[in-house]
Amino acid sequence: MSVHDELMSVQRSLDEVFRSLGRLEKQLGTGGLEMRRVRADANHLRESVALLRDAAASPAAPKRPELVTISDTPYDSALWSDSDDEGLGARDRRAP
Repeated sequence: MSVHDELMSVQRSLDEVFRSLGRLEKQLGTGGLEMRRVRADANHLRESVALLRDAAASPAAPKRPELVTISDTPYDSALWSDSDDEGLGARDRRAP
């Protein structure tokens, strides 16, 4: 099966889950914490499937993160004048 077919199958199954949840809510009511959690989980699953469908629809190459060039020149030492040494504290105080 293709990705599109698989996603359609998942969507059909998810639609059936929502129909079943509707029937359960008629019998059990919508006020219980358990029912609200199941409904919230089902909604999250629906959103996730929609994101998968959008990702599968754009056959573009995987997005690579933008590279940031870091200069090899040393930093100005004035940047560190009021900083603490990790694990040692400030320069003018003793470590515990």
